[in-house]
Amino acid sequence: MKRLVLMSAMLLFTGFASAQKYSSKTGSVTFEASVPLFEDVFAKDGNNVVILNADNGEMASVSVVKNFHFKTKLMEEHFNESYAETAKYPKATFKGKVLNFDKTKLTASPQKYTVQGILNFHGVDKAVSSAASMYSKDGKVYMQGSFMARPVDHNVTIPKMVTKKVAENVKVEYNYVMTKQ
Repeated sequence: MKRLVLMSAMLLFTGFASAQKYSSKTGSVTFEASVPLFEDVFAKDGNNVVILNADNGEMASVSVVKNFHFKTKLMEEHFNESYAETAKYPKATFKGKVLNFDKTKLTASPQKYTVQGILNFHGVDKAVSSAASMYSKDGKVYMQGSFMARPVDHNVTIPKMVTKKVAENVKVEYNYVMTKQ
């Protein structure tokens, strides 16, 4: 599985060869699809791979979908088998750009940016836009943000018996600490 992530990352990151880049193999991505009065639908992947081209703001990330862990094993099993179909769609990817990014303007004070790109989940590409906060400290680039995704937009079928227990809009959050490569 690690080989799959590394090969996927290499393909996504083509064009980053001569650029000044920052990356992390331990990025955090979470999603929450909870509905009031029902059990929390929350999962986290702490092994998201991300790379940022500091010359032009292009970025890409990849997650092994099975790396998303829930507080209950049964929920995790249902997610992998019935919703995400991880045997068929083992990874989720994002490829996009931090708009108006200028590495010379990064300081220790967080600044707001917009990140736009294509999220591929469950084999479906969908344009997403995200509000992000970025800053630089001790030679590292810190980035965090969030966006909303809809399972229906990625052809994820929620069984009728649980549709009221899973939100139509899923909040996705990411948090990266990237070092210079």
